[in-house]
Amino acid sequence: MATEFEIKYTATAEILSDIAARFPGGTLIPMTTTYYDTKDGSLSGRRWTLRHRQEGSSQVCTLKTPGSDGISRGEWECDCDCITDAIACLAKASGHSELISLTEGGLIATCGARFQRIAIPVQIGESSAEIALDQGELLGGGRSAPLCECEIELKSGNKEDILAFAAKIAETYHMKQELRSKFARAKALAQEG
Repeated sequence: MATEFEIKYTATAEILSDIAARFPGGTLIPMTTTYYDTKDGSLSGRRWTLRHRQEGSSQVCTLKTPGSDGISRGEWECDCDCITDAIACLAKASGHSELISLTEGGLIATCGARFQRIAIPVQIGESSAEIALDQGELLGGGRSAPLCECEIELKSGNKEDILAFAAKIAETYHMKQELRSKFARAKALAQEG
């Protein structure tokens, strides 16, 4: 299983600018994300996230499933410009073959996000990570809400290095941990709308 381990913090534009200055060499990537579910909410009912994301010139489809520790998640991706065309690839990669039958009745776009990311690779001891500075908006139900956050994601190595590094960054910039994913917040926005 592919595992995503990341910690998110609520930030301000000023904090993101300060972090980008402290850790130079980041890459600016425009991102547009659309989240999908079945008409009966089968994926959300399983706490699965299915998304298509335009990342600069790349298009990536992703399936995420809950992890056991509240921070990590199962994550599988394939390069594809159409979410329905990516289903078979994601089902095979994840081992969740039921994804195919669950989505046979079609998918609906439920919510999304549009933002700019500054992606900064960092080395922490023997571990490598990425600082992602995201600023833009969450979209749902014809409404939008500002998005401004700092993510720190483990790329290789051990979780303890990343947890210690993330805690130090959070303390330095007085950031609070954001426990909800972009999807959860955009979905809540759609439900309010």
